[in-house]
Amino acid sequence: MPDPKRIRAEANALVGELLKRLADEDVRELEVKRGGVRVRVAKDGRVAAGAATPPPPTASSGTPVGGMSPPMATELPTVNAPLTGIFYRSPSPQTQPYIQVGSKVAAGEVIGLIEAMKLFNEIRSTAAGKVRRIFIENGQLVRAHQPLIELEPS
Repeated sequence: MPDPKRIRAEANALVGELLKRLADEDVRELEVKRGGVRVRVAKDGRVAAGAATPPPPTASSGTPVGGMSPPMATELPTVNAPLTGIFYRSPSPQTQPYIQVGSKVAAGEVIGLIEAMKLFNEIRSTAAGKVRRIFIENGQLVRAHQPLIELEPS
């Protein structure tokens, strides 16, 4: 069985490399496979990383999963990722997520964690409201400034 930490570290390294290459105006999407790790990045904000096994449906494939849908233009406020890393909706796999669709969130309330460089960073809501959509799945790689959730003002 592959080591998840090693795969995650390899995926993060590949994503960083791909994002630098993606800065070229003519490039819209890149995909690299190394060992058991596949990473794909696209300029429209879609990012997917995973092992050689087929990934589950994700927002990046356009398939809504668990009330989540791909980010779209919206006039409602969003809470965006302050940094690039792996997003987690709960503090551990055995605990409930910080928020669900329909949850009421106060400004400054923790809505998730982003793991970057082996550190877990609490992500706090920048606005108050009711969670209307969650754009990112648990364990998915997010880029800085990518929308995480959409809020209906209360």
